[in-house]
Amino acid sequence: MAERLLLAGCGDLGLRVAPLLVAAGHEVFALRRSPPAAQRDGIRWLQGDLTRPESLAQLPGGVTQLVYLPTPAGREEQAYRAIFLDGLRHVLQALQASLLQRVLFVSSSAVYGEHGDAWVDEDTPPAPPGFNGRVLLEAEHWLAAQPVRSVVLRLAGLYGPDRMQLVERIRAGNACAPRQPLHWANRMHVDDAAAAIVHLLALADPRDAYIGADDTPLPLHELYRSVAALIGAPVPPEGPAPAAVGSKRLSNARLRDSGFSLRWPDSRAGYAALLR
Repeated sequence: MAERLLLAGCGDLGLRVAPLLVAAGHEVFALRRSPPAAQRDGIRWLQGDLTRPESLAQLPGGVTQLVYLPTPAGREEQAYRAIFLDGLRHVLQALQASLLQRVLFVSSSAVYGEHGDAWVDEDTPPAPPGFNGRVLLEAEHWLAAQPVRSVVLRLAGLYGPDRMQLVERIRAGNACAPRQPLHWANRMHVDDAAAAIVHLLALADPRDAYIGADDTPLPLHELYRSVAALIGAPVPPEGPAPAAVGSKRLSNARLRDSGFSLRWPDSRAGYAALLR
């Protein structure tokens, strides 16, 4: 059944989601502060700022599904609260509540804390170590209390075209990783993340939360060593783990059990394909 969808905050990830939804026969509106000058791929672009409710007065009527996937203006708590809490409230207030059937909120595995070698799934109690995870968890809780069905997708670290920061850090010699104790890293190719969003929107009876990650959590130093070998760079030295990012192994079992298949189940193969 064709839906009228709004992608709120349509950046890099949204630009991969929108054409998939158009190809599936849906009517797709995409909201961002500065839309592209030319219409593309059947996407209907809208200009608006999620932090300014007056700019959302002209959102289309009849939206049945909302995908909320904005990018904060900065890496400070105020910017996160403005976009993930205030912005979410603003867009829901601007839409016709009686017609809105589902909200898919793109969150982050940053809502989970330190778990060492243990596996983490959707039933693991969140304990975010940083402000980003705390704000996202607050937004999840607020959305769950609203009178609309919501689904949360907690994404691992994304990589892909235009998301090669790790490669550049290793190439520049600016990366290090602990070897003992192991620090586990979790990744997901951005194209798999986009496909997962489309998949969850199509489910007749989705669960309330899903983890978006590939099949292969890796010790951080092994991931770095693999990428270094691909680009002919020195193996990054031993050093501290990233701050405010707990070690954990993310389980994608619930997402896979829902019928989703990954194109890139192992980030080592994904990075190799990108660097060919």
